[in-house]
Amino acid sequence: MSLLEILLVAIGVAADAFAVAVCKGMAKGKFELSYASVVGLYLGGFQALMPVIGYFAGSAATSLIKSIDHWVAFGLLAIIGINMIRESFDDEGCERTAADIGVKAMLPLAVATSIDAAAVGVSFAFLNVKILPAALIVGSVTFIASIVAVWLGAKCSDKLKQLSTLIGGIVLVAIGLKILIEGLIA
Repeated sequence: MSLLEILLVAIGVAADAFAVAVCKGMAKGKFELSYASVVGLYLGGFQALMPVIGYFAGSAATSLIKSIDHWVAFGLLAIIGINMIRESFDDEGCERTAADIGVKAMLPLAVATSIDAAAVGVSFAFLNVKILPAALIVGSVTFIASIVAVWLGAKCSDKLKQLSTLIGGIVLVAIGLKILIEGLIA
């Protein structure tokens, strides 16, 4: 998997975190770098941790399913992507999101938005991706995207949340298709 593909995956899995960060910015109502940084650290930190967990879980199963690993990687990315695309059409907005950035508020959001990253980590194991650099890229992209999203959320509307989730889903499905095609050709 190339650096560009890892960056695209990072952008794709960061979409959920981006959407949450937009809502946090909307709830806060104004941009504060310290506030945005805390949101980014929670979301980016878990987005970096979860692929590592998924990678080691996937590594344990790699030898068992090596002949169909491209199907598994495609399936995981397609399921995540299609779910994100479906969520982008959900009219549920940010109205329930509070500006609180304490552990009780942020931990569930960070875990929920990073579950997809664990599945991506499984895919990384099947594709023999070096997990530590990939996880750092995923976490860094999410951290930066979250800060930008808090800023945008303080300035923009709920439609940004839906658009980011839609784009992230499309990117993940496209990368999954590419992996499948390459696996079938090889």
